[in-house]
Amino acid sequence: MLNDVKAKEEENVINEVAIRSMAKAVYSETNIGHFGLGFRYYTHFTSPIRRYPDLLVHRLLDEYANNMPHRRREQLLETLPDICRHASERERVASDAERASVKVMQVEYMRRHVGDVFHAIISGVTNFGMFVEIADLLVEGLIRVRDLEDDYYVFDEKHYSLIGRRTKKRYRLGDKVSVKVIRVDPEEREIDFMLVE
Repeated sequence: MLNDVKAKEEENVINEVAIRSMAKAVYSETNIGHFGLGFRYYTHFTSPIRRYPDLLVHRLLDEYANNMPHRRREQLLETLPDICRHASERERVASDAERASVKVMQVEYMRRHVGDVFHAIISGVTNFGMFVEIADLLVEGLIRVRDLEDDYYVFDEKHYSLIGRRTKKRYRLGDKVSVKVIRVDPEEREIDFMLVE
């Protein structure tokens, strides 16, 4: 599926949905290998200047290479679970902060575009509306069900779609739509759109 959408307008949305559907990685002192790579023993690290967990792995590798004393191993067995839990929590906080900062800038940018029309792709469907992403700006916002004035729309959870009760018009994940920016709320970091025929 990822190959089928490569270099297409909907590539970003499909990639995002795929990533969101995956379980979030957590740091653990327990080696569970790597299913996808088929490795029985696995740890991941990048640069030690980037994240504390990476620095910790580098330090542990250095200690193991220099014949870590038994007492130190015992100490690590006690402290690593808490360190891993803390690192996982901090990573989630950092990720949320990064997403929030991006959203702040998107909202600020879109304040200048209230009333403008854009091409977008439906990136999420819920019982209260559809999330759409402006493909070339990577800006996401919401079309609220209450703003769909041509019909009464019902959420079809099984097919990730909204279906018009009278017209049977269907809006699904991945559909291309034209949208107009109708509201931008910097306080709530929300961008609302309406469909444009």
